[in-house]
Amino acid sequence: MEQNLSYYKIFYTVAKTKNISKAAEELFISQPAISKSISKLETSLGCSLFVRNSRGVILTEEGTLLYDHIKEAFLSINTGEETLKRMHDLGIGKIRIGVSTSLCKYILMPYLQSFVKLNPHIKITIECNSTIETLALLNEGKIDIGLICHCEDVGNMEYYSIGEIEDIFVSTETYLKNLTLREQEGLNNNTRLSEKEIFEKSNLMLLDKENITRVHVDEYFREYNIQPNQLLEINNMDLLIDFAKIGLGVACVVKQFVKKELDQGAIVEIPLSNPIHTRTIGFVYPNDKYTPNVTKKFIEHCKKN
Repeated sequence: MEQNLSYYKIFYTVAKTKNISKAAEELFISQPAISKSISKLETSLGCSLFVRNSRGVILTEEGTLLYDHIKEAFLSINTGEETLKRMHDLGIGKIRIGVSTSLCKYILMPYLQSFVKLNPHIKITIECNSTIETLALLNEGKIDIGLICHCEDVGNMEYYSIGEIEDIFVSTETYLKNLTLREQEGLNNNTRLSEKEIFEKSNLMLLDKENITRVHVDEYFREYNIQPNQLLEINNMDLLIDFAKIGLGVACVVKQFVKKELDQGAIVEIPLSNPIHTRTIGFVYPNDKYTPNVTKKFIEHCKKN
């Protein structure tokens, strides 16, 4: 069949125009070439497809049957071509992004806002998951790009850093004062608890163990021999921030995400003699030639903004 595809195109055009000379003009080939192709197709199929008359050609019964099938195929091809052209002209497409809720809210949102403004016909879907889950979805081909905290598991994927984040511990002044009063027991009222004592005696609020941030913080605790006794594990950083603001305990949060609360005095940062190492965040995506054009377009947009 493959060798006959061009013959079917010629047959379709002749049947549609009912005239070999008109078909030749439409296809930009000579009339003898058309007659030769039709003859070869008839030989291949073992039947006559056209009958010549004074006005041009008419389809035989077999030709009519073939044309009814061929017509639908070429109409589908034309529809596909028109759809692709429309997609290209309007910039239609889709992109699937994986990101945690916090990174989506505080980091991804500005990129999305400017990208959608320039590309209103691109459909965007968001999968809110942890960094570990986002990488798994990328490997399975279920998303096109992820925004993550950098880790060792990116494998052979491309990683484009867009900045650094810093993990800090915060609480309210009132909670820290009350914690100090409870734990001093006979000490001078001006004595302050050490940071190690704060972490080990407070209600310490952390992201759950499924989160790459928790892995980072646990490594910090091991490095400085800190052993928290009372943990409240949460899977959402926004809740950590809110719980810290109402005085529920000491929370580990990203400093860039609580700038407003710190500036307003709603919470205070607990000074660390050994700050937690900063981390990079960035976009990760498969490193291959099959990366969708819409994904490439989004990546280029993010690099420029």
